[in-house]
Amino acid sequence: MTVQPTPTPAPQMAIRCTDVRLQRGDTVVLDGLDLHVQTGRVHALLGRNGAGKSTTFRLLLGLMQPDSGTIDVLGQPPASGPKNRAALERIGASIDGPAIYTHLSAFDNLLVHARLTGVGRARIEKVLDIVGLASTGRKRARHFSMGMKARLALGVAILTEPDVLILDEPQNGLDPQGIVELRQLLRDYAAAGRTVLVSSHQLGEIVQLADDISVLADGVCRYEGSLADFAAPGRLEEEFLRLTMPSATRQEAA
Repeated sequence: MTVQPTPTPAPQMAIRCTDVRLQRGDTVVLDGLDLHVQTGRVHALLGRNGAGKSTTFRLLLGLMQPDSGTIDVLGQPPASGPKNRAALERIGASIDGPAIYTHLSAFDNLLVHARLTGVGRARIEKVLDIVGLASTGRKRARHFSMGMKARLALGVAILTEPDVLILDEPQNGLDPQGIVELRQLLRDYAAAGRTVLVSSHQLGEIVQLADDISVLADGVCRYEGSLADFAAPGRLEEEFLRLTMPSATRQEAA
């Protein structure tokens, strides 16, 4: 009797974008973007300045709407507003730099968000410890360094223990020790069955952080898959630059 092999289950997708298009005036921002982010993975969105990374994040959070195409986050279209509070609580985000109240302490910044989501004070204390602000939690954020503000922004993002984290350049402002701690935190977060999507221009850090990457250029995804399959060791930057070369220049080079 022949035993049929058990089929490998398809990866579960936390985020899926299909043929997403967006134009602003004469500028084509996204030109048929396809993006697939697996559950339980750290996925990095890479691209040169103006490639559409921040725009993609805003679309995923429902802060913008595409001209066409479909977007699903945790199985449903993203949308902001009070009616979608339950869905939004499953997504933690930090985009466009640390969005914090500088006249409040780190604790009170988290307390503002906690009151909106029903999170208790014990969780606030735990988050302050996780992001390395336990000893400065009562200090006003206006006195924080850029690195401390980045830590607080991360604390806001993880406060509700969301299923998906969307972080735009989360390592900005962090010192080397902070970057190491962030890397471990995000990898542990994904290992617990959650999903992390980050953008970054620090390719050396992405090598140590990400499981998968998507490379954006000219409004489309030019590569999507495992980091290990993207380039040979030591050639990540070379391959990234080749893929993200402007279309006209790439055609001339060919």
